[in-house]
Amino acid sequence: MTPLPQAWPRPARPRPIVIVGAGGIVRTAHLPVYRRLNLPVAGLFDVNPAAARETAGQFGLGTVFASLEEAAAVPGAVFDLALPGSQILSTLERLPPGAPVLIQKPLGEDLAAARAITALCRQRGLVAAVNFQLRFSPGMLALRALVEGGSLGTLVDVDVRLVVHQPWQLWTFLEKSPRLEVLYHSIHYLDSIRLLAGEPQGAYCKAVAHPDLPRLRDTRSSILLDYGDRIRCSLTLNHTHRAGPKHRASRLAVEGTRGAAVFTMGVNLDYPDGGPDALEVALEGGAWEAVPLRGSWFIEAFEGPMSNLQRFVAGEDAALVSPVSDALATMALVEACYLSSAAGATPIPPVVP
Repeated sequence: MTPLPQAWPRPARPRPIVIVGAGGIVRTAHLPVYRRLNLPVAGLFDVNPAAARETAGQFGLGTVFASLEEAAAVPGAVFDLALPGSQILSTLERLPPGAPVLIQKPLGEDLAAARAITALCRQRGLVAAVNFQLRFSPGMLALRALVEGGSLGTLVDVDVRLVVHQPWQLWTFLEKSPRLEVLYHSIHYLDSIRLLAGEPQGAYCKAVAHPDLPRLRDTRSSILLDYGDRIRCSLTLNHTHRAGPKHRASRLAVEGTRGAAVFTMGVNLDYPDGGPDALEVALEGGAWEAVPLRGSWFIEAFEGPMSNLQRFVAGEDAALVSPVSDALATMALVEACYLSSAAGATPIPPVVP
């Protein structure tokens, strides 16, 4: 098989990065990747100064900003917003006009917020991308190349299956979120399906809570995306499986008229140490073949969003892979899922006339 792309090129002349937010995702993914790529970090800010100091000390960063205004004053900076959706709009309002900014997904807590964020980015001239990092994982880059290169033929089936035990307690802010699983996690799979298969016509969804997690809203969902007769698309998403690892699952499978591929996302199997990703491909009815991957969603996928943004600002990349305008379409799909879930199923007709 012809070698498939699995990494995004690095910026030749990287700008300093100002990180806003000092939580777990910054410590486990953003900062380790920026260190690996030799991307300069000018400093970080968090509304919790103790968390900022702890994270800065862990990575040897010399600058912890005392305020967002001080952080926003760094000349020529690229801003990395690692924040809950509810805090994005108010933070963007305080960044300098025209600034490059990488926004943590989701793009707000609902479609109305996403529209407001998109409008603000346009009004202030912000060069804004959204950190849908699964798009940049080695396995997804390779899978996208297979699909777009025609190796699988015309797509006819997309299937996502997650049966995992998600440690929701790591993100305490989620207890206050009116929407949870689809918005903050499974949005990655909806976004990636859009990337691979294009825009669905609609969505059928049922998202439910779990009785043992009374402080959390939806933690499980079943979703069907309507592509007409062109593609059957199904997502089975159970983030509360506690029966042990034997039957856990974390995979995205696609089938086309010429072949099929199965992408296993290892991090979900035991977050954040769930093992490597894997990609298997069967072409033209042949045997399944493993595609060696250079890394996984965690943490190699985090190389791409910042590299693409920096390269776009420098004129090295022609386009952003996850611009705010495209993220808005993913947020619209998420909104359709929640609207469908709230509307309920089609009533079963009475069996007796």
